[in-house]
Amino acid sequence: MNNHIKRRGMLIIISSPSGAGKTSAATALLQNDPNLHISVSATTRSPRSDEQHGKDYLFISENEFLHHCDHGSFAEHAKVFGNYYGTFKTTVDDAIENGRDVLFVIDWQGTQQLSQSYAHDMVRIFMLPPTFEDLKIRLTKRNSDSLDVINQRLLKATDEMSHWAEYDYVVINKDLDQTIEAIHDIIKSERLRRRRQIDLMHFVNTLREAGENYAKSNN
Repeated sequence: MNNHIKRRGMLIIISSPSGAGKTSAATALLQNDPNLHISVSATTRSPRSDEQHGKDYLFISENEFLHHCDHGSFAEHAKVFGNYYGTFKTTVDDAIENGRDVLFVIDWQGTQQLSQSYAHDMVRIFMLPPTFEDLKIRLTKRNSDSLDVINQRLLKATDEMSHWAEYDYVVINKDLDQTIEAIHDIIKSERLRRRRQIDLMHFVNTLREAGENYAKSNN
């Protein structure tokens, strides 16, 4: 990334069926890329034992969440397995205007909602498991959900996977390290897109002016 040119921030979306590895990939990307920040969503579900308020999610009541919905505070929101999830508009707008790249780990519903207002600022990546059996194994090994919830997630996976064509990139997560490398390459390339380098015209004009002055001084 060229540090001389002011750049517009990006929303990097990673979606997948539950258990396909999006959370593990996101964690590794954040650890390896200091220019990448996580979007902290609001949710009405209870925190898991290893989750912290304000770091992993903003854990709020359903009444508070619905109040924000009524006032149009969310850039995207959805109800998933009985719980609400949402991203505040202020989080998104502030990141884009200040050149920060924000990572979103959200489902296809949230992605569709963000696309309505931020399509040109988004990089949409969809992760797929190598096989459906692999998905079953991953969900079972997590030991964080009941068998009933696991079955619900597996039943919903087919519908979730049908939305792959709405994304800019599709990555099959056969090997997590290779998947992380592929996504990081996507992010690096997207940072160089001409439309995101908002001071590029001024930068090029400065170069040209220096070249013209050089030419005049050598005539």
